[in-house]
Amino acid sequence: MLPREELLKRVENREVVARAIDLADRAIKNWEVVETDFLSPPEIAEIKSVFSRLSDVEIIATGGYPQAERQRLGICRAELPFEPSQVPLAAIQIAGNFLFDPPTHRDFLGAMLGCGIVRDKTGDIIVLGEQGAQAIVAPELVEFLETNLTQVRSVPVKTQRIDLSELKIREPKKKEMTTVEASLRLDAIASAGFGMSRSKMVDLISSGDVRVNWKEIGQSAHALKAGDLVAIRGKGRLEIGEVAITKKERYRVNLTRYM
Repeated sequence: MLPREELLKRVENREVVARAIDLADRAIKNWEVVETDFLSPPEIAEIKSVFSRLSDVEIIATGGYPQAERQRLGICRAELPFEPSQVPLAAIQIAGNFLFDPPTHRDFLGAMLGCGIVRDKTGDIIVLGEQGAQAIVAPELVEFLETNLTQVRSVPVKTQRIDLSELKIREPKKKEMTTVEASLRLDAIASAGFGMSRSKMVDLISSGDVRVNWKEIGQSAHALKAGDLVAIRGKGRLEIGEVAITKKERYRVNLTRYM
C-alpha cells in the first residue's frame, strides 16, 4: 500500500490526488494499467509532483493531441511496458450550420453537459467556427452522445465518432521576446511578457488569477526561473526561457508567450 496520508500532505487538490493514489494502489496490486478521468492542468501538475516521489509507479498524461489541456493519466507499475495509446480516448464531431451565429466553447460544453454527462468525462473541445466543433471524450460516452447530442443552442447538430487523427488542431500562436529586469520577480517578468502594467499584474496576482507551473501564486515577489510556465486566465501562457546576467547586473530573460 502506498503511504496515502503522507502523500496527501499539503496538496491543494486533495480529492483528485487521493483518487489517483487509490488507482495507483490498484495498478500495483493487480499489475494493470488504470486511468483517471480527464484532469485540468493544475490537477495534473500536482499529481505528477506527488508521484515523483514514488519509484515503483509510472504515469503518462495524454489528451488526444500534443497541446491538449485536459488530459487523462494512465498509471501502472514502473516495470510494465506502457504507451499513451493504452489510455482510452475517443473523439467526436459535432457538425451543424453555424454560419450566421458562430458558437463558443461554452456553447458546446453546455450542450454536452446538458445531455447529463459529467465534466470529468470530457477533454478538450476544439471549436471549428461555422462548422461546429470536435471534442475528446471517454470512449464509453460516444454512443450516448451520438444519440442525445442533437442541438447546440438552437442549431440542430449531428454528432458522430471520428478518429483521433481527424482532429483539426491549430498550432498555438506564439511570440518570442526578451526583457531586461532588475529582478526575476513574478510581477516584473509577467508584466513584460503579457504586455501590461506592473500594477495591473499585481492586481491579477492578488486576485488569484496567476499560476506558475499550474500552482496559484499569490505573492508578487515570487522568483521565477528558466523553465517556469506562467498562466493567466484568459491571457494565455508565458514560458520563461534562458536567463542571463548583464554587465550592469540585471537579468536578461528570453520569453515565449503562447496566445
